[in-house]
Order: sequence, then structure tokens, then C-alpha cells
Amino acid sequence: MGEEVRKHPIIICRCRDVTLDDVLKAIDEGCEDLECIKRRLGLGMGPCQGRTCIPLVIGIMARRLGKKPDELLIPKPRAPVTPIPVSLLLKSVDVKVEGEGGDENA
Repeated sequence: MGEEVRKHPIIICRCRDVTLDDVLKAIDEGCEDLECIKRRLGLGMGPCQGRTCIPLVIGIMARRLGKKPDELLIPKPRAPVTPIPVSLLLKSVDVKVEGEGGDENA
């Protein structure tokens, strides 16, 4: 039987359009931890934040590297590199600031 020929790639990360072949190539080129794969392929950085792809990649890496899934470290979330003003976060919330837009007849 040998190698299976695929007409369509197997998608591992729908958010970043990463395929199984991309993941296997990264492992074969020396990525032995999830952080390396994440940095190289952008896994876990899409809208789902890795909820779908990270568990899949852990399983793939464990089989390929001959490790237990528990041995693979999961990357820790990090704060944004550039601080953002709180006012940007508050724009989505209706906040009444004292002295602004109040009732002029009061």
C-alpha cells in the first residue's frame, strides 16, 4: 500500500490555513515543542486562539516524536507587546463621565 496520495490537504488550523503537511514539515525540520510550531506556523493565533488546532498538533507531535502528550509543554498566553489605552476598551461600553453630556437643566 505504501504512502497514501491525498487530493486535498488535511487542514489542522482553519483560522490560519495550516495543513498536516505544514506541521509534519516543521517537526521534521527541528521543531520539537509546541512553542516552535506556534511561532513558525502561527497556530493558536487565529480567532479560535488554538482551541481546535493545539490539541490536534499535540497529538501529531506526540506520535511523530515518540513522546506522551503530557510531555509537550503548552505555550503560555502573553500580554500584548504594546500597551493599549484603557479608553480603547471603554469605547465599547456606554460610560457617562461626570461633566460630559449631562443634563444642562439640572
